[in-house]
Amino acid sequence: MEINSRKHIHDVGMISLGNFVMSFAYAKFMVPHKIINGGVTSLSMIVTKFILVRIDLINTLLLLGLLVLTTLFLGRELLIKSIVSSITYSIFFTFFINLPLIIHLSAVPSLLIASLLIAFGYFCCLSSNASTVGMDVIALIIFKYNQKISLAKLIRFLNFFILGFGLFIYGIQSVILGLIFTYIYSFELNLLFGYFKEK
Repeated sequence: MEINSRKHIHDVGMISLGNFVMSFAYAKFMVPHKIINGGVTSLSMIVTKFILVRIDLINTLLLLGLLVLTTLFLGRELLIKSIVSSITYSIFFTFFINLPLIIHLSAVPSLLIASLLIAFGYFCCLSSNASTVGMDVIALIIFKYNQKISLAKLIRFLNFFILGFGLFIYGIQSVILGLIFTYIYSFELNLLFGYFKEK
């Protein structure tokens, strides 16, 4: 019982750390340069161009749908941790986006720093058996039934798929930056999984 409690505390700590780092990266490096990465927010923006519904409502519906998929396919433990993950991300992102701190870097250095931070944040969440309630939910479901496929590469493919649709709406520069970002951070995430798997 004590070992389980320690593991849960450790996992919640890792999930919180991961979302702290990711929310900072998105708020201070990605959003200011309009770098999209093919996640749920990008998907919400695409959907609102086809149906006239507010983006926050679409985003909430997509997150709820992903939580339902988590419950059906990935189990109760991952659902609870994923709820913790989504709440901590929302709190930290709201804090950082409103923090009057401007980091004066151009798009490319911002993208490189963000890729490192977001790869680390994803690793913290995924290695603690939590989803970030994004496209990783779909990747985790596929991975559950076919573990020969790289989890990081699945996430990369799903992000690329969304960015393909976003090209017509966001424009070429945002999508190119998003593609570069997605490739780099998923490569870094794969390295993290590979390194710690060998330990």
